[in-house]
Parts: sequence; structure tokens; C-alpha cells
Amino acid sequence: MEHTLRVLHTSDWHLGRTLYGRKRHETFAAFLDWLADTIRQQRIDVLVVAGDVFDTSAPSNRSQELYYRFLRRVMDTCRHIVVVAGNHDSPSFLSAPGELLRALDVHVVGAATDTPEDEILTLRDADGEPELIVCAVPYLRDRDIRLVEPGESVEDKERKLVEGVRRHYEAVAALAEARRSRPDLPVLATGHLFAAGGKTAEGDGVRQLYVGSLARVTADCFPETIDYLALGHLHLPQKVGGSETRRYSGSPIPMGFGETGVKQVCVVDFAGRRAAVTPLAVPVFQELEQIEGPWDRIESRLRALAVAGSRAWLEIVYTGDALISDLRERLDALTDGTGMAVLRVKNARLMERALEREDADTLDTLDVHEVFERCLAAHEVPEEQREALRLAYRETVASLFEANADD
Repeated sequence: MEHTLRVLHTSDWHLGRTLYGRKRHETFAAFLDWLADTIRQQRIDVLVVAGDVFDTSAPSNRSQELYYRFLRRVMDTCRHIVVVAGNHDSPSFLSAPGELLRALDVHVVGAATDTPEDEILTLRDADGEPELIVCAVPYLRDRDIRLVEPGESVEDKERKLVEGVRRHYEAVAALAEARRSRPDLPVLATGHLFAAGGKTAEGDGVRQLYVGSLARVTADCFPETIDYLALGHLHLPQKVGGSETRRYSGSPIPMGFGETGVKQVCVVDFAGRRAAVTPLAVPVFQELEQIEGPWDRIESRLRALAVAGSRAWLEIVYTGDALISDLRERLDALTDGTGMAVLRVKNARLMERALEREDADTLDTLDVHEVFERCLAAHEVPEEQREALRLAYRETVASLFEANADD
């Protein structure tokens, strides 16, 4: 009889993230309570968290409390827990209690090392027999996968990045294959990266890793000996290259108003090396809604939500032709006493008027890449020079972010 094993794959919790200044501890707590109940009800053997446990490298005490309380609750019902760091996590912070957690069958990998064997885990069943080999690959930083050489071109850098990722997965997959003690022993690999064809959502905060070039890393970078690939970083649930067994679970709660579709975790049933994946929908713990259009459409929708007793958090995008200078006051009047909260208002008509007066957008309305694009245009940089400048800029931004993530 084939050995059966049930794994739950999740990622991108971003504990501690706020939404336009609004704290979300209750939402994160509700999700973790639901996840703990689901692990028990679904009889999950192994929980895999593919990066970005926290939203910052120095999480608040409240966020840490949520994380450790969750681990304590599920370690009694789940045989193994595997956590790898994402680009938002501090490798040293996440790994600090590693020795203690390992004794409780919680395995944490914060960063790649010079020894790929450190990422290979052999998980054992209640009888002490191997039941799953995990290539616990965390977020790979630029310095982990390529050497910088003076005078190299943009194309050289991008080629080295892709080759570095490929080599890393080939190395850990080969080590896992060497540990496969029986033909039907499955291998699962994790990753926190941007794969080819990946879809993102407006406002999800996803940064293109590795200077953006990993957006072109294709599915063939992951060896066929990997029976299930559990990825994190992209917040929309999706398959890699159309494969049923190479997936992003997506973030379990919306990180912004642009990703309000169905959220999920992935339940993976192994029968030997054959993996069957069942997406499991995550409940909505805090309703988010973006209302866009002219005033009559916005007003009508707000009145309907109020009648329904909605407690949604709202983003309002006014796109009507009429200039409404008291838009915020009108919205406050409609939502006062309803339980709804307007978190952000974008008055497109006023923005257009400001641009007509040659006023610049505020930094609050632009991300760092949009600001750089404005600079290129303002200084009339020739198009043939822009790509090299964009690459250098993305390298600088990525380096700054990595420095902030490191202790």
C-alpha cells in the first residue's frame, strides 16, 4: 500500500502590514485561528510556509506574539512545520530560535549558505520512517547566486542571475535525490521568487526580485525530480508554466485593494510521489472594496453597502468629469455611522487639474519606480540609454532593501 501524506502550502502572511495606516492585527489573528483549525480538520501532516512571514525585518511584539502562538497551537496537530524566509523577513531574526524550534519539529531556513545541505530536510513519520524530503530554499539574494565582475553588461548580469537560480535548484535537487531512500519517497521544494509569466495585482507591494530579471526565470529552472514546488512572493494564487504541481499559494489575505479576489491555501496529497493539489478558499476576515467611477455610481454603491450593513474598508477613485472639491466631505457624510471606513480617496479630476497647472504628483501617489521614470522623462534621457539606467536603479533599490532586511 502506497504511503499517503498531506501537506498544506501557504505563504506571504506579511504579519504586521498596515493598510493606509490602519492596523490589521485582528485580521491576521482571525486568519491564523482559521489556519490552525483547518490544519486540524484537514489532518495536515506537514505545513509549509514559503516566505514573508512578517512584513518587516523588525516585526512588532504583537506580530511576533501572533506567530509564536500559532506555532504553539499547531505543533500538537501537525507533525512537521517548515518555514523559509522571504524578501521581507530578516534571515537572522527568523532563524534565531531555530535550534529550539527544531526540537519541536519546526524547521526554519532563513538564508542560503555555502553548504546547500543545510537546506535539505528529511521529515519522518510517527514510526521514524522518511516520509518527505524538503528542499527548503529561502529567498535567494543577489549575492547568494552570482559574482559581480567589473565591466559586465546588462545582459551578462541577467544571464548570471538566471544561471545562479538554476544552479542552486539543481544542487539542492541532486542532494535530495541522493537522499531518496526508496523510489516512492516524494521531494518538495520551496522558493520565494518571481517566476516567468507571474501575475501581480495593483497595490500588492510585490517587489521584482533580483533587479527584476527573475521575471524571466522559466519553469525549466526547477528540476523534474521535484514532485511539488511550493512558491511564495506573488500574492495572486497561480500555477507556474501551467503545471498543477508548481504553484504560488498567494497571500491568504488581501494586501491592498487591487487583490480582492479569492484567497487560498493549497492542500497537497501525496500518494507516493504523485501529488494531487486541492486549493482551499480562505474566508474574508475584513471586506475591502474599491469603488471607481463618477459620483452617481459611487453614491449609489455606498448607499447599497450601508443598507446591507457592510463594514468594508473602502478605496474611492473618483473619475467623473465634474470637479468636486468637497469629495471627502461627501464621502464622510455617506459613511458616518455605518461601520464602513474610507481609507483612501483618489480624486482623478483634481489630479488632472493639478497636472494642467504643471504641479507634480505627491510622492504618496507614486512608487519609487514611477518617480524614476518621471526623472528620465524630465531630463529627456535618450531611449537607448534608459534600460541600462533602469537596471542600475533597480539594483540600487534592491540593495537598499536587502540592507534593511539584514541585521
